[in-house]
Amino acid sequence: MYLVLIILAIIVCIFLGLIVLIQNPKGGGLASNFSSSSQLMGVQKTGDFLEKGTWVLAIGLMVLSLAINVAVKGGATKSDNPALNDQIEKASKPTTPAAAPLSLPATPPASKPADKPAK
Repeated sequence: MYLVLIILAIIVCIFLGLIVLIQNPKGGGLASNFSSSSQLMGVQKTGDFLEKGTWVLAIGLMVLSLAINVAVKGGATKSDNPALNDQIEKASKPTTPAAAPLSLPATPPASKPADKPAK
């Protein structure tokens, strides 16, 4: 199931990239190529179509990414192999270090008072 969602997400990413590359940041973009009087879509309609397409694909990509996350987390089941289950249990438990006796650092030897120089 998650493989189908990943393939759909890749296709949406490709379409989103193409739509973004078609757009011109200054507002020309695809609409600048339709300069003849026999336009199928007007300049404003082309901009609206590309803008709406960008929003739809971006929202669709977010929804697909959430669906992939739910599908992958929900698909984790225990194996029928008991040896594998034991290894998973051992690996998931945190290990604690062996109880070692606490050793305090040795105190430094007492220093001798410095000899006072003679006057």
